[in-house]
Amino acid sequence: MALTVDHYLFLSAALFIIGMMGVLIRRNILIIFLCVELMMTAVNITLVAFGRETNTLYGQGFALFTIAVAAAEAAVGLAIILMLSRRFRSVDVDEFTILRD
Repeated sequence: MALTVDHYLFLSAALFIIGMMGVLIRRNILIIFLCVELMMTAVNITLVAFGRETNTLYGQGFALFTIAVAAAEAAVGLAIILMLSRRFRSVDVDEFTILRD
């Protein structure tokens, strides 16, 4: 049985839904951050699958670009999370009430 684009899209949709549910349900900022990364990985799988389906390198090019953006986002995001956890002594999203104003 050969893998088709449908298999990759199903995997991507499952990963994206898992990540989305993690963002919506969890209160730990580290888990939310990891779920956003999981959602970006799902998008990369979709881009590569469509690139393979059309026999072009556009999907892989876009995926490479999003990986670079994800790396920059991870560096900045982890620095922000580290700063917030040091300031509030917690990683619970509900405790960051100072960010609402």
